[in-house]
Amino acid sequence: MMKKVIFNLYYILFISLLISNSVFAHTYYLNSNYGHDSNSGIEKDQAWKSLDRINQHTFKAGDKILIAAGSSYVGALNLKGSGTKDNPIIVDRYGKGSNPALHGNGLKEYTLLLYNVEYWEVRNLEITNFGNQKKRGRRGVVIRAENFGDCHHIILEGLEIHSVNGNLEKKQGGGSAILWDNKGKKIKTRFINLQILNNYIHHCTRNAINSRGNLLRSDWYPSLGVIIRGNLIENVPGDGIVPIGCDGAIIEYNVIRKGVDSLPMGDAAAGIWPWSSDNTLIQFNEVSDHRAKWDGQGYDADFNCIGSTFQYNYSHDNWGGFMLICNNGNNYGQPINVGTIDTNVKYNLSVNDGLRPYKAQNKRFFSPTFHITGPVKNTNIHHNIIIIPEKDEVKIENTLIAFGDWGNAFPNQTFFSKNVIRSQMSTEIIANETIEFSSLENDCQTTFEYKNRNPKTILNNLKSHKLFKDNPEFDLLHRFIKFRLKNPDPRFKLLKQ
Repeated sequence: MMKKVIFNLYYILFISLLISNSVFAHTYYLNSNYGHDSNSGIEKDQAWKSLDRINQHTFKAGDKILIAAGSSYVGALNLKGSGTKDNPIIVDRYGKGSNPALHGNGLKEYTLLLYNVEYWEVRNLEITNFGNQKKRGRRGVVIRAENFGDCHHIILEGLEIHSVNGNLEKKQGGGSAILWDNKGKKIKTRFINLQILNNYIHHCTRNAINSRGNLLRSDWYPSLGVIIRGNLIENVPGDGIVPIGCDGAIIEYNVIRKGVDSLPMGDAAAGIWPWSSDNTLIQFNEVSDHRAKWDGQGYDADFNCIGSTFQYNYSHDNWGGFMLICNNGNNYGQPINVGTIDTNVKYNLSVNDGLRPYKAQNKRFFSPTFHITGPVKNTNIHHNIIIIPEKDEVKIENTLIAFGDWGNAFPNQTFFSKNVIRSQMSTEIIANETIEFSSLENDCQTTFEYKNRNPKTILNNLKSHKLFKDNPEFDLLHRFIKFRLKNPDPRFKLLKQ
């Protein structure tokens, strides 16, 4: 009888906790047009008016912050409090009209900050941060965890982030639409299940989506479950998407286009590239028209990365080429750089990459399709389709692969096999002193219909090729290309696999 009573007490306590969570969660309304900060905030007709009123409040699990469509605000939003796994805190819009707009006006580093909080979902806002002058480190959104431990479940979705004028130079602090940053010397800190989904990023200086994290292998504590999917990035001159200090990040279904040639001479940037990250999967993306003064490729496997995979991506019209695979020999073997190891590049389509119309920092018209430099190891490049029409300028080099010695060390164990290359002009591989380079079973020809650069047509012409006939991975690339042509905006829609 006593055991039954105790069980009933536990059951009642459990139910009470569930009810209390729902009872104490509130929906708060913000409306700059009709609200007032002396209101309670918990009814539409009692909405708050300013961002400052939200900044003063610490929110609890299950709370919602709903911002009126068509409203606008000047200042920065600093969200406080944490949700739980079952009851995240949600920020969204309500009503009909355009997304509510938050204009930082360059007053702070950020317009939206999530600092040492977790279990937040932020959706459907317009965010700008344009100051009177460009400023280093200026962002639209900053997600930062410091001496926090594991920071769980932060989602940014459906945002439009634009007009963020950071610094153009990387060494001068840059700037970006979104920065996630985990740090702290007292408590190891990382993100778990960070998702950046279906956002529209445009006219931001210098970068779109970048990060900072644990770089040193002697203090390795990578973020897990990072997903960057379905984002549209336009008119951004620098880096597109750069995960740092992650393991198993997935970067997929993003489109980067309409590049801007505004970086200073020698400043390096690329479309999508991991740094100090392991097992990164980069797939079903489209990158075009990248115009960085140095690098400028669509994709890059950078140093201190193990097991990066680039598959089923579309690259075209990038000034620097299709693919950079690099490692810095100057710090190779140190905790900051264990190498660039086991990179796999397969079943990608590159069309008309390598167009830089001026001399780069190496004093050459340098834009190889593949640039592999420094002590990278065990790189496997296979079953890619490379279409190289005649260059617009005679001076532009036509190089398929250029091996280099960044940090006085050449690549080791590079396997280039079963790729299809169609180059209207003679092309070359500059091997230099690379170690154990193997080029096998590649189909290199000059005959092709180079005027027709429609990727669907290109793949249609190659589907009966012996390397691709009845090949499910080629079919997947082909399906993705047809899907992307039909759906040029990547937001909110995925290829059904």
